[in-house]
Amino acid sequence: MKILIADDETLSRKLLEKILQRAGYDVIAVENGRLAAEQLCQPEGPRLALLDWMMPELDGPGVCREVRRRRKLSYVHMILLTSKESKEDIVQGLQSGADDYLIKPCDPEELKARLRTGLRILDLEEKLVEAREDMRFKATHDPLTSLFNRGVILDLLGRELARTYREKGCTTLLLGDVDHFKIVNDTYGHAAGDDVLQEIARRLLASVRSYDFVGRYGGEEFLIVLNSCNATFAFARAEEIRRAVANIAVQTTRGPIRVTMSFGLLSSADWGVRPLEELLHETDAALYASKASGRNCSSIARPKTSCAAQQLPLHAPSGRTH
Repeated sequence: MKILIADDETLSRKLLEKILQRAGYDVIAVENGRLAAEQLCQPEGPRLALLDWMMPELDGPGVCREVRRRRKLSYVHMILLTSKESKEDIVQGLQSGADDYLIKPCDPEELKARLRTGLRILDLEEKLVEAREDMRFKATHDPLTSLFNRGVILDLLGRELARTYREKGCTTLLLGDVDHFKIVNDTYGHAAGDDVLQEIARRLLASVRSYDFVGRYGGEEFLIVLNSCNATFAFARAEEIRRAVANIAVQTTRGPIRVTMSFGLLSSADWGVRPLEELLHETDAALYASKASGRNCSSIARPKTSCAAQQLPLHAPSGRTH
């Protein structure tokens, strides 16, 4: 564990450094409060600190206030070293953001015991953060595929469409459905079906850019949001993603299984400002057009040009499944 010592007295600083190195700490030693604050406010800076109360440029309580103000992501356990013994001074030091204090000159064994207390507090904080992040992940991600769940992917899509409308850009929606997935479950079992969904999720993620979104829309349906994707290239992107699923069999606990997906796609630039529900409905209609055309293909949702909307299947490979 890294620990910072800030003390302008060379002898005191060297003595503390020697004690802590022998106790197994990775020591960073500085001679004034400003340098201490700079070190502690770094993202990967020390999370334990011994701060002399009286220092040039910035005193110990000043360092505590600076660290509490600037470092938000991880907690720093700070101990003030002081010759002040009045209750008023101690209260002032603790109110500045210090976690503990020691009267100088401090006993080495007491110092190490206080630091062990600090380590227990930091360990508890890490466990609480891990638990919070685990709860956040479970609330926002599908438990089987680890993709965004339906609520989150729709929220992200809504936000991206709002940004697109403001900036007069284009967002492409892809709604994909695994072809004949019920047959996979009935023939190979649900465990193999889960393997298929998990592998498809990995392939979809690998086929998009880091700033695109992929979510499990429901069952064997997946929603992909291609951000800043020009309508001219939308169909080609959909076909790349479709082939990433179809070209290689999925390895499952029951052996390799070949699966394909059908896609419906919609580019927001073709439709203007429309409610999210309407765009999803039109994308779903394009997906149905792909299913009706033999599956394993992609269809584009077109705005109405006559009495009915057009959902045109633009690709249906000769080796398609039925």
